[in-house]
Amino acid sequence: MTPLLDAAERLSREELAVLQLERLRSTLRHAYDNVDFYRRSFDRAGLRPEDCRSLADLARFPFTTKSDLRDNYPFGMFAVDRSEVRRLHASSGTTGLPTVVGYTQRDLDTWADVVARSIRAAGGRPGHTVHVAYGYGLFTGGLGAHYGAERLGCTVVPASGGMTARQVRLIQDFRPEIIMVTPSYMLTLLDEFERQGVDPRATSLKVGIFGAEPWTEEMRREIEERFAIDAVDIYGLSEVMGPGVSQECLETKDGLTVWEDHFYPEIVDPFTGEALPDGAEGELVFTSLTKEAMPVIRYRTRDLTRLLPGTARVFRRMEKVTGRTDDMVILRGVNLFPTQIEEIVLRTPGVAPHFQLRLAREGRLDTLTVRAEARAEATPEQRAEAARAIAEAVKEGVGVSVSVEVVEPETLERSVGKIKRIVDLRGLRDPRAT
Repeated sequence: MTPLLDAAERLSREELAVLQLERLRSTLRHAYDNVDFYRRSFDRAGLRPEDCRSLADLARFPFTTKSDLRDNYPFGMFAVDRSEVRRLHASSGTTGLPTVVGYTQRDLDTWADVVARSIRAAGGRPGHTVHVAYGYGLFTGGLGAHYGAERLGCTVVPASGGMTARQVRLIQDFRPEIIMVTPSYMLTLLDEFERQGVDPRATSLKVGIFGAEPWTEEMRREIEERFAIDAVDIYGLSEVMGPGVSQECLETKDGLTVWEDHFYPEIVDPFTGEALPDGAEGELVFTSLTKEAMPVIRYRTRDLTRLLPGTARVFRRMEKVTGRTDDMVILRGVNLFPTQIEEIVLRTPGVAPHFQLRLAREGRLDTLTVRAEARAEATPEQRAEAARAIAEAVKEGVGVSVSVEVVEPETLERSVGKIKRIVDLRGLRDPRAT
Protein backbone atom coordinates (compact mmCIF):
# COMPACT_ATOMS: atom_id res chain seq x y z
CA MET A 1 0.00 0.00 0.00
CA THR A 2 1.42 3.39 -0.98
CA PRO A 3 1.75 5.56 2.15
CA LEU A 4 -0.01 8.89 2.34
CA LEU A 5 2.41 11.82 2.18
CA ASP A 6 1.94 15.47 3.02
CA ALA A 7 3.38 18.31 0.96
CA ALA A 8 6.72 18.47 2.84
CA GLU A 9 7.23 14.72 2.46
CA ARG A 10 6.96 15.12 -1.31
CA LEU A 11 9.73 17.74 -1.60
CA SER A 12 12.93 16.93 -3.45
CA ARG A 13 16.21 17.10 -1.52
CA GLU A 14 17.01 20.36 -3.31
CA GLU A 15 13.65 21.90 -2.41
CA LEU A 16 14.04 20.70 1.18
CA ALA A 17 17.48 22.32 1.48
CA VAL A 18 16.09 25.67 0.33
CA LEU A 19 13.31 25.44 2.93
CA GLN A 20 15.73 24.39 5.67
CA LEU A 21 18.13 27.27 5.03
CA GLU A 22 15.30 29.80 5.03
CA ARG A 23 13.94 28.47 8.31
CA LEU A 24 17.41 28.11 9.84
CA ARG A 25 18.36 31.72 9.14
CA SER A 26 15.04 32.88 10.58
CA THR A 27 15.56 30.76 13.71
CA LEU A 28 19.08 32.07 14.28
CA ARG A 29 17.83 35.64 14.02
CA HIS A 30 14.86 34.92 16.32
CA ALA A 31 17.15 33.35 18.94
CA TYR A 32 19.77 36.10 18.73
CA ASP A 33 17.26 38.92 19.00
CA ASN A 34 15.19 37.46 21.84
CA VAL A 35 17.36 35.17 24.03
CA ASP A 36 20.20 36.73 26.00
CA PHE A 37 22.01 33.39 26.19
CA TYR A 38 22.19 33.05 22.41
CA ARG A 39 23.18 36.68 21.90
CA ARG A 40 26.10 36.27 24.28
CA SER A 41 27.00 32.87 22.86
CA PHE A 42 27.05 34.08 19.25
CA ASP A 43 28.93 37.24 20.19
CA ARG A 44 31.64 35.26 21.99
CA ALA A 45 32.08 33.17 18.86
CA GLY A 46 32.25 36.31 16.71
CA LEU A 47 29.16 35.28 14.76
CA ARG A 48 25.93 36.94 13.71
CA PRO A 49 22.82 35.20 12.32
CA GLU A 50 23.57 36.52 8.82
CA ASP A 51 26.89 34.63 8.85
CA CYS A 52 24.91 31.47 8.16
CA ARG A 53 24.80 31.54 4.37
CA SER A 54 24.57 27.78 3.86
CA LEU A 55 23.48 24.76 5.87
CA ALA A 56 27.15 23.85 6.31
CA ASP A 57 27.75 27.17 8.07
CA LEU A 58 25.67 25.99 11.02
CA ALA A 59 28.68 23.94 12.19
CA ARG A 60 30.47 27.23 13.00
CA PHE A 61 27.89 28.16 15.63
CA PRO A 62 28.27 27.16 19.30
CA PHE A 63 26.48 24.25 20.93
CA THR A 64 23.65 24.34 23.46
CA THR A 65 23.84 21.82 26.31
CA LYS A 66 21.50 20.64 29.03
CA SER A 67 23.59 22.54 31.58
CA ASP A 68 22.93 25.73 29.59
CA LEU A 69 19.20 25.14 29.97
CA ARG A 70 19.59 24.51 33.69
CA ASP A 71 21.73 27.62 34.11
CA ASN A 72 18.85 29.63 32.64
CA TYR A 73 16.12 27.96 34.72
CA PRO A 74 13.23 28.43 34.53
CA PHE A 75 12.40 30.77 31.62
CA GLY A 76 15.70 32.29 30.53
CA MET A 77 15.76 30.39 27.21
CA PHE A 78 12.33 31.62 26.12
CA ALA A 79 12.24 33.80 23.00
CA VAL A 80 8.68 35.12 23.44
CA ASP A 81 6.83 36.97 26.16
CA ARG A 82 5.38 34.72 28.85
CA SER A 83 1.89 35.83 27.81
CA GLU A 84 2.41 33.98 24.51
CA VAL A 85 3.31 30.66 26.16
CA ARG A 86 0.42 28.21 26.17
CA ARG A 87 2.04 25.20 27.85
CA LEU A 88 5.03 24.28 29.98
CA HIS A 89 6.76 20.92 30.20
CA ALA A 90 9.82 19.93 32.19
CA SER A 91 12.22 17.07 32.79
CA SER A 92 12.11 15.15 36.05
CA GLY A 93 15.04 17.06 37.52
CA THR A 94 16.26 13.96 39.39
CA THR A 95 19.92 14.93 38.82
CA GLY A 96 19.56 18.68 39.33
CA LEU A 97 17.27 21.48 38.27
CA PRO A 98 14.72 20.36 35.67
CA THR A 99 14.95 21.62 32.12
CA VAL A 100 11.86 23.68 31.36
CA VAL A 101 10.41 24.04 27.87
CA GLY A 102 7.59 26.27 26.65
CA TYR A 103 5.26 26.21 23.66
CA THR A 104 3.29 28.87 21.86
CA GLN A 105 0.02 27.91 20.23
CA ARG A 106 1.85 27.59 16.92
CA ASP A 107 4.43 25.32 18.58
CA LEU A 108 1.65 23.09 19.91
CA ASP A 109 0.12 22.92 16.44
CA THR A 110 3.48 22.01 14.90
CA TRP A 111 4.03 19.36 17.55
CA ALA A 112 0.62 17.83 16.92
CA ASP A 113 1.34 17.84 13.18
CA VAL A 114 4.67 16.01 13.44
CA VAL A 115 3.28 13.41 15.86
CA ALA A 116 0.29 12.90 13.53
CA ARG A 117 2.76 12.44 10.67
CA SER A 118 4.69 9.97 12.83
CA ILE A 119 1.63 7.88 13.66
CA ARG A 120 0.62 7.88 9.99
CA ALA A 121 4.14 6.72 9.02
CA ALA A 122 3.73 3.90 11.55
CA GLY A 123 0.52 2.76 9.85
CA GLY A 124 -2.05 4.71 11.84
CA ARG A 125 -5.06 6.09 10.02
CA PRO A 126 -8.06 8.29 10.92
CA GLY A 127 -10.59 6.22 12.84
CA HIS A 128 -8.03 4.03 14.54
CA THR A 129 -7.99 3.85 18.34
CA VAL A 130 -4.68 4.68 20.03
CA HIS A 131 -3.92 3.47 23.55
CA VAL A 132 -1.47 6.01 25.03
CA ALA A 133 0.40 4.51 27.97
CA TYR A 134 3.17 7.10 28.12
CA GLY A 135 3.06 9.13 31.30
CA TYR A 136 1.04 12.35 31.24
CA GLY A 137 1.98 15.50 33.13
CA LEU A 138 5.24 17.44 32.82
CA PHE A 139 6.76 14.56 30.82
CA THR A 140 6.13 15.25 27.12
CA GLY A 141 5.31 11.67 26.13
CA GLY A 142 1.65 11.36 27.08
CA LEU A 143 0.31 14.71 25.90
CA GLY A 144 2.57 14.72 22.85
CA ALA A 145 1.21 11.38 21.67
CA HIS A 146 -2.34 12.33 22.67
CA TYR A 147 -2.66 15.51 20.62
CA GLY A 148 -0.86 14.00 17.66
CA ALA A 149 -3.24 11.06 17.55
CA GLU A 150 -6.24 13.38 17.77
CA ARG A 151 -4.76 15.57 15.02
CA LEU A 152 -4.60 12.51 12.76
CA GLY A 153 -8.26 11.77 13.48
CA CYS A 154 -7.80 8.85 15.85
CA THR A 155 -9.69 7.97 19.01
CA VAL A 156 -7.40 8.30 22.03
CA VAL A 157 -7.44 6.18 25.17
CA PRO A 158 -5.43 8.36 27.63
CA ALA A 159 -4.40 5.46 29.86
CA SER A 160 -1.11 7.06 31.02
CA GLY A 161 1.26 4.79 32.99
CA GLY A 162 0.70 2.46 35.91
CA MET A 163 -2.25 0.31 36.95
CA THR A 164 -0.96 -2.45 34.69
CA ALA A 165 -3.80 -4.88 35.28
CA ARG A 166 -6.30 -2.17 34.36
CA GLN A 167 -4.35 -1.40 31.19
CA VAL A 168 -4.69 -5.01 30.08
CA ARG A 169 -8.44 -4.83 30.68
CA LEU A 170 -8.76 -1.59 28.70
CA ILE A 171 -6.87 -3.07 25.76
CA GLN A 172 -9.21 -6.05 25.74
CA ASP A 173 -12.38 -3.97 26.10
CA PHE A 174 -11.63 -0.90 23.95
CA ARG A 175 -9.82 -2.88 21.20
CA PRO A 176 -7.22 -0.31 20.09
CA GLU A 177 -5.22 -0.89 16.92
CA ILE A 178 -2.20 1.10 18.14
CA ILE A 179 -0.35 1.40 21.44
CA MET A 180 2.18 4.12 22.27
CA VAL A 181 4.41 3.32 25.27
CA THR A 182 8.00 2.74 26.34
CA PRO A 183 9.27 -0.66 25.17
CA SER A 184 10.22 -1.68 28.71
CA TYR A 185 6.67 -1.04 29.94
CA MET A 186 5.29 -2.97 26.96
CA LEU A 187 7.18 -5.99 28.31
CA THR A 188 5.60 -5.36 31.71
CA LEU A 189 2.19 -5.38 30.00
CA LEU A 190 3.17 -8.62 28.31
CA ASP A 191 3.89 -10.20 31.68
CA GLU A 192 0.49 -9.04 32.94
CA PHE A 193 -1.36 -10.49 29.93
CA GLU A 194 0.26 -13.85 30.58
CA ARG A 195 -0.38 -13.63 34.34
CA GLN A 196 -4.08 -13.10 33.61
CA GLY A 197 -4.09 -16.06 31.22
CA VAL A 198 -4.81 -13.83 28.21
CA ASP A 199 -3.07 -14.63 24.92
CA PRO A 200 -1.26 -11.38 23.97
CA ARG A 201 -1.25 -12.47 20.32
CA ALA A 202 -5.06 -12.44 20.28
CA THR A 203 -5.52 -8.73 21.05
CA SER A 204 -6.75 -6.09 18.61
CA LEU A 205 -3.33 -4.41 18.58
CA LYS A 206 -1.64 -4.15 15.21
CA VAL A 207 1.16 -1.62 15.81
CA GLY A 208 3.25 -0.55 18.78
CA ILE A 209 5.00 2.83 18.62
CA PHE A 210 7.79 2.68 21.18
CA GLY A 211 10.15 5.40 22.40
CA ALA A 212 11.57 7.38 25.34
CA GLU A 213 14.46 4.93 25.84
CA PRO A 214 16.97 3.04 23.67
CA TRP A 215 15.87 -0.44 22.63
CA THR A 216 17.38 -3.13 20.48
CA GLU A 217 16.44 -5.29 17.49
CA GLU A 218 16.28 -8.23 19.90
CA MET A 219 13.61 -6.42 21.92
CA ARG A 220 11.72 -5.65 18.70
CA ARG A 221 11.69 -9.36 17.83
CA GLU A 222 10.59 -10.28 21.35
CA ILE A 223 7.65 -7.86 21.25
CA GLU A 224 6.61 -8.65 17.68
CA GLU A 225 6.69 -12.42 18.18
CA ARG A 226 4.92 -12.47 21.53
CA PHE A 227 2.29 -9.82 20.66
CA ALA A 228 1.92 -10.52 16.90
CA ILE A 229 2.24 -6.80 16.11
CA ASP A 230 4.56 -4.51 14.20
CA ALA A 231 6.93 -2.67 16.55
CA VAL A 232 8.33 0.66 15.35
CA ASP A 233 10.50 3.31 16.95
CA ILE A 234 9.65 6.95 17.69
CA TYR A 235 12.20 9.49 18.89
CA GLY A 236 12.03 12.86 20.54
CA LEU A 237 13.19 14.85 23.50
CA SER A 238 11.52 17.67 25.34
CA GLU A 239 14.33 20.16 24.74
CA VAL A 240 13.80 19.89 20.97
CA MET A 241 10.00 19.36 20.99
CA GLY A 242 8.92 16.05 22.52
CA PRO A 243 8.01 12.79 20.77
CA GLY A 244 7.72 13.14 17.02
CA VAL A 245 11.15 14.48 16.08
CA SER A 246 11.70 11.31 14.05
CA GLN A 247 9.75 8.15 13.35
CA GLU A 248 10.40 4.71 11.92
CA CYS A 249 8.24 3.99 8.88
CA LEU A 250 6.19 0.81 8.93
CA GLU A 251 7.02 -0.18 5.36
CA THR A 252 10.79 -0.24 5.89
CA LYS A 253 11.63 -0.51 9.62
CA ASP A 254 15.15 0.60 8.77
CA GLY A 255 15.75 3.48 11.17
CA LEU A 256 13.92 6.64 12.09
CA THR A 257 13.02 9.22 9.47
CA VAL A 258 13.92 12.66 10.82
CA TRP A 259 11.30 15.29 10.10
CA GLU A 260 13.93 17.57 8.64
CA ASP A 261 11.54 20.33 7.68
CA HIS A 262 11.25 21.12 11.42
CA PHE A 263 14.41 19.71 13.02
CA TYR A 264 17.88 19.93 11.47
CA PRO A 265 20.17 17.04 12.54
CA GLU A 266 23.94 16.83 12.76
CA ILE A 267 26.35 14.18 14.01
CA VAL A 268 29.42 15.33 15.94
CA ASP A 269 32.35 13.65 17.62
CA PRO A 270 31.19 13.38 21.27
CA PHE A 271 34.65 14.28 22.56
CA THR A 272 35.88 16.98 20.16
CA GLY A 273 32.55 18.38 18.93
CA GLU A 274 33.79 18.15 15.34
CA ALA A 275 31.02 17.75 12.76
CA LEU A 276 31.05 14.27 11.19
CA PRO A 277 29.78 13.21 7.75
CA ASP A 278 26.61 11.22 7.21
CA GLY A 279 27.24 7.55 7.91
CA ALA A 280 29.66 8.17 10.78
CA GLU A 281 28.59 7.26 14.31
CA GLY A 282 28.63 10.03 16.86
CA GLU A 283 26.50 12.26 19.04
CA LEU A 284 23.21 13.54 17.66
CA VAL A 285 22.77 17.33 17.60
CA PHE A 286 19.53 19.14 16.73
CA THR A 287 18.62 22.67 15.72
CA SER A 288 14.93 23.54 15.72
CA LEU A 289 13.72 25.22 12.53
CA THR A 290 10.18 26.33 13.41
CA LYS A 291 9.94 26.68 17.22
CA GLU A 292 8.81 30.04 18.54
CA ALA A 293 8.76 29.88 22.34
CA MET A 294 12.09 28.12 22.85
CA PRO A 295 14.28 27.70 19.77
CA VAL A 296 17.35 25.52 20.31
CA ILE A 297 20.58 25.91 18.35
CA ARG A 298 22.85 22.87 18.00
CA TYR A 299 21.46 21.10 21.06
CA ARG A 300 23.67 18.20 22.16
CA THR A 301 21.31 15.29 22.82
CA ARG A 302 24.00 12.90 24.16
CA ASP A 303 22.36 10.17 22.04
CA LEU A 304 24.67 8.08 19.85
CA THR A 305 23.58 7.22 16.31
CA ARG A 306 24.33 7.74 12.59
CA LEU A 307 22.60 9.74 9.85
CA LEU A 308 21.71 7.77 6.72
CA PRO A 309 20.06 8.57 3.37
CA GLY A 310 16.27 8.52 3.24
CA THR A 311 14.42 5.43 2.00
CA ALA A 312 10.69 5.59 2.75
CA ARG A 313 10.79 9.40 2.68
CA VAL A 314 13.00 12.13 1.22
CA PHE A 315 14.20 13.02 4.72
CA ARG A 316 17.36 11.44 6.13
CA ARG A 317 17.15 8.62 8.62
CA MET A 318 18.83 8.19 11.97
CA GLU A 319 19.88 4.75 13.05
CA LYS A 320 18.36 3.33 16.22
CA VAL A 321 19.98 5.06 19.17
CA THR A 322 22.62 2.66 20.50
CA GLY A 323 23.11 4.44 23.81
CA ARG A 324 23.89 7.76 25.41
CA THR A 325 27.26 9.26 26.15
CA ASP A 326 26.11 9.78 29.74
CA ASP A 327 24.89 6.14 30.00
CA MET A 328 28.19 4.71 28.81
CA VAL A 329 29.94 2.66 31.49
CA ILE A 330 33.73 2.55 31.32
CA LEU A 331 34.62 -0.67 33.12
CA ARG A 332 38.33 -1.39 33.42
CA GLY A 333 38.99 0.52 30.21
CA VAL A 334 36.14 -1.04 28.20
CA ASN A 335 33.18 1.05 26.97
CA LEU A 336 29.87 -0.67 27.68
CA PHE A 337 26.27 0.35 26.99
CA PRO A 338 23.08 -1.11 28.53
CA THR A 339 21.81 -2.01 25.05
CA GLN A 340 24.72 -4.45 24.65
CA ILE A 341 23.59 -6.28 27.78
CA GLU A 342 19.97 -6.14 26.63
CA GLU A 343 20.85 -8.01 23.43
CA ILE A 344 22.47 -10.77 25.46
CA VAL A 345 19.69 -11.06 28.06
CA LEU A 346 17.00 -11.22 25.40
CA ARG A 347 18.59 -14.18 23.65
CA THR A 348 19.29 -16.14 26.87
CA PRO A 349 16.78 -18.90 27.76
CA GLY A 350 15.43 -18.95 31.28
CA VAL A 351 15.48 -15.20 31.94
CA ALA A 352 12.87 -12.52 31.28
CA PRO A 353 13.72 -9.31 29.40
CA HIS A 354 14.07 -7.32 32.64
CA PHE A 355 17.56 -6.50 33.89
CA GLN A 356 19.58 -3.93 35.78
CA LEU A 357 23.28 -3.07 35.90
CA ARG A 358 24.80 -2.37 39.32
CA LEU A 359 28.18 -0.67 39.51
CA ALA A 360 30.27 -1.03 42.68
CA ARG A 361 33.89 -0.68 43.71
CA GLU A 362 36.06 -3.34 45.32
CA GLY A 363 39.32 -1.83 46.42
CA ARG A 364 40.56 0.21 43.47
CA LEU A 365 38.60 -1.71 40.84
CA ASP A 366 35.11 -1.05 39.54
CA THR A 367 32.83 -4.08 39.30
CA LEU A 368 29.60 -4.64 37.41
CA THR A 369 26.81 -7.00 38.37
CA VAL A 370 24.05 -7.85 35.91
CA ARG A 371 20.80 -8.64 37.65
CA ALA A 372 18.28 -10.42 35.40
CA GLU A 373 14.86 -11.72 36.37
CA ALA A 374 14.19 -15.41 35.92
CA ARG A 375 11.20 -16.60 33.96
CA ALA A 376 8.59 -18.04 36.28
CA GLU A 377 8.90 -21.53 34.80
CA ALA A 378 12.71 -21.65 34.92
CA THR A 379 14.18 -24.34 37.18
CA PRO A 380 17.12 -23.64 39.52
CA GLU A 381 19.39 -25.45 37.06
CA GLN A 382 18.13 -23.32 34.16
CA ARG A 383 18.66 -20.14 36.18
CA ALA A 384 22.23 -21.13 36.98
CA GLU A 385 22.87 -21.92 33.33
CA ALA A 386 21.40 -18.55 32.30
CA ALA A 387 23.75 -16.73 34.69
CA ARG A 388 26.71 -18.61 33.30
CA ALA A 389 25.63 -17.96 29.69
CA ILE A 390 25.16 -14.20 30.26
CA ALA A 391 28.55 -13.83 31.94
CA GLU A 392 30.22 -15.78 29.14
CA ALA A 393 28.47 -13.78 26.39
CA VAL A 394 29.42 -10.45 27.99
CA LYS A 395 33.05 -11.57 28.31
CA GLU A 396 33.15 -12.75 24.71
CA GLY A 397 31.07 -10.01 23.08
CA VAL A 398 31.97 -6.94 25.15
CA GLY A 399 35.38 -7.96 26.43
CA VAL A 400 34.90 -7.49 30.17
CA SER A 401 34.15 -9.81 33.09
CA VAL A 402 30.94 -9.22 35.06
CA SER A 403 29.03 -10.96 37.81
CA VAL A 404 25.50 -12.16 37.04
CA GLU A 405 22.62 -12.67 39.46
CA VAL A 406 19.41 -14.28 38.26
CA VAL A 407 16.77 -13.03 40.67
CA GLU A 408 13.15 -13.97 41.27
CA PRO A 409 10.49 -12.78 38.79
CA GLU A 410 9.12 -9.26 39.39
CA THR A 411 11.76 -8.30 41.97
CA LEU A 412 13.46 -5.57 39.94
CA GLU A 413 11.89 -2.14 40.13
CA ARG A 414 9.50 -1.45 37.27
CA SER A 415 9.06 1.96 35.66
CA VAL A 416 6.03 3.32 33.81
CA GLY A 417 8.35 5.67 31.95
CA LYS A 418 12.06 5.32 31.31
CA ILE A 419 13.53 2.30 33.02
CA LYS A 420 16.57 2.96 35.20
CA ARG A 421 19.08 0.49 33.82
CA ILE A 422 22.16 1.59 35.79
CA VAL A 423 22.48 1.77 39.57
CA ASP A 424 25.80 3.30 40.58
CA LEU A 425 26.79 2.23 44.09
CA ARG A 426 30.42 3.34 43.91
CA GLY A 427 29.80 6.26 46.25
CA LEU A 428 28.33 4.05 49.00
CA ARG A 429 30.47 2.61 51.79
CA ASP A 430 28.84 -0.79 51.70
CA PRO A 431 27.00 -1.49 48.42
CA ARG A 432 25.84 -4.88 49.75
CA ALA A 433 23.47 -2.98 52.06
CA THR A 434 21.47 -1.61 49.11
